Amino acid sequence: MASTTVPPRASATRTAPAAAPGAHPARAARRPLPALRQFGPNWYACVMGTAIIATAGAALPHQLPGQRTACVAVWALSVAVLALVLAARAGHWLHHRDQARAHLLDPAVAPFHGCLSMALLAVGAGTLTVGRDVLGERAALAADAVLFGAGTVLGLATAVAVPYLMVVRHEVRASQASPVWLLPLVSPMVSAAVGPLLVPHLPAGQAREALLLGCFALFGMSLLATLLVLPLLFGRLLVGGPLPAVLTPTLFLVLGPLGQSTTAAGQLADAAPGAIGAPYAGALAGFAVVYGVPVLGFALLWLALAGALLVRAARRGMGFAMTWWALTFPVGTCVTGAAGLARHTGLAAYGWLAWALFLCLAAAWLAAAVHTVRGLAAGRLLPR
Repeated sequence: MASTTVPPRASATRTAPAAAPGAHPARAARRPLPALRQFGPNWYACVMGTAIIATAGAALPHQLPGQRTACVAVWALSVAVLALVLAARAGHWLHHRDQARAHLLDPAVAPFHGCLSMALLAVGAGTLTVGRDVLGERAALAADAVLFGAGTVLGLATAVAVPYLMVVRHEVRASQASPVWLLPLVSPMVSAAVGPLLVPHLPAGQAREALLLGCFALFGMSLLATLLVLPLLFGRLLVGGPLPAVLTPTLFLVLGPLGQSTTAAGQLADAAPGAIGAPYAGALAGFAVVYGVPVLGFALLWLALAGALLVRAARRGMGFAMTWWALTFPVGTCVTGAAGLARHTGLAAYGWLAWALFLCLAAAWLAAAVHTVRGLAAGRLLPR
């Protein structure tokens, strides 16, 4: 996903001044790591898109020989990418603090700060799901607990801070509504989807029930916030026409809250029997199907619309941009959502749907990863 999704509309600009106010030009020119100046929070999308390959592959109802090993390898890659991006972002804040602050004040970039939370949560879920094959159960559980805690706290902070900045500092108009507005709002939904994995590892009683219901509260928080934004996005398309070609892949971000909420409903239902009383455990199992079927149906409708617009943009010469990473994580959440419905309904159709979506996910990840590596090697993505 790219950091230039909609034109800047406040005093913040796309490219911050080369030096902080009052800084000497020569001193600014000697600033180390110049390539990191444009390294924005959108780069966490690479981590999210890689980690979801591992968790989605492990969730598929029909496993092929060697599939589990491949998922472990992709999870290990996501850990390495997370470490690199965290180090680069730390260097960005250390050596280019003026640009980092400008990113917060840029309405086109600020929503991408929600990607940090989702990157931590996605890698944490992959660690407990497939990484335990390498680390062992105890180490994987500890790592996931840390990543879940950090990701959830950061996600809640971002879900409040970014909308606050949009209200008081950014000059935002409805005609400029962008799918990236969903990024800080969907972070709590990711916590709701991966948190239930930790429930069985807690002591029975209050601890399990508190985490389960806390995840359900995060589910509602993100869902209601998403429902406020989706009409703005659809209205913007109907009134304003298609997005610019380079931004068209961001339409797939709408699949994120849809697929992730379907996944969360299924995961909450799976964890409920050992954490909450029988009437409510059964209700959550029913809710996973009653909620998940129509929402995944709408996700498929949106997937068709976004896919048609993507084909249109490709025919008009759409080139590679970091927005291509928007084709990965959101589609991956639909894979895990469909796999959850296959598990709860027993319908083979959902299993085949999960596999079809996973093949699309794998193709999108491969295209985005190859072009990203080429862009980095050529110096196009991070000018030196």
